This record gives sequence, structure tokens and C-alpha cells, in this order.
Amino acid sequence: MTVEHHHLSNLHSSEPHSAAAHSTAAHSTDHALNHVIIEFYEKLSSWEHAIVRDKGFSLSQVHTIELLGVHGAMRMKELADKIGVTTGTLTVQIDKMVEAQWVVRRPHETDRRSILVELTEKGQALFLEHDALHLQLTTDLTAKMSSEERIVLLNLLSRMNNEF
Repeated sequence: MTVEHHHLSNLHSSEPHSAAAHSTAAHSTDHALNHVIIEFYEKLSSWEHAIVRDKGFSLSQVHTIELLGVHGAMRMKELADKIGVTTGTLTVQIDKMVEAQWVVRRPHETDRRSILVELTEKGQALFLEHDALHLQLTTDLTAKMSSEERIVLLNLLSRMNNEF
């Protein structure tokens, strides 16, 4: 049993605890989680910046490539929502990506008002290269975890992602 697991199991043991003590422990855990999540985000962001720095594309462009690589062709509005930008901002970015031959725009098959954005062969190659780097990082970061721990981590991160 890890120290953290032992500490958490003590929170739920049958020993009498006051509500204030439990609340303080939960508050402390919330703060610790907050700091660990922020630290992980900062480290991942620094890693990502270092990876794309010399590749000739921006971080927002690589995120667009990742989304299209994972989900396939998407409507501009849907892509903008997933990235968290306006369609106007995305249009400027997609214009540059079309010029670089990473993506193409095409009319939607059934909705004449919608334009789909999809990766070109060049964009797909960038996605596969970048995705392989992410997979290697994930493998490195989880190398010392058991299969069970990796499954728990997957489930917890998936639940957190669903909260967004």
C-alpha cells in the first residue's frame, strides 16, 4: 500500500473523525491535486513547445492536426469548438494550413452550408509523426506503473476529460 493510498484509506476508516477534520483533509487533497495537475500541464506544455519549436508550425496548428488526425474531417464550427476558438480565428489558421498543404477544405456531402476540413497526405504524415512522439512520452511516463495502475489512470483522466 502506498503512502498516498494508506492516507486516503485512513480517511474512510471506521475511526471516528470530526466533520471538520474530514473537510480539512479533503480541502488539503483538493489543493494538492490542483498543484499536481497544474505542474503536469506546465511540464506537458513545455515538452510540446520544445517538440514543435523547430518544426515550422505553431502549437495551435499542431493541435488542429491532432484533432483532425484522431477524429477525421470536421466542420469548421465543430473544429473551432473543440479547439476553443472562434470560427473567425480558425479561418485565419486554416488558411495558413491550406497554404502549407497540411489540410484541405471541401464541401460537406449533405449540408451545402458546411465546409469540412481534413488532413492532406502531408498533414497525415505530420499527425503520425507527432502522435508517435506523444505515444513515446506516454510510454516513458507510465513505464514504472503496473497494468492496473495504467488502467486506473486512463479511467480517471477520461472522467476528468468528460467534465469539460
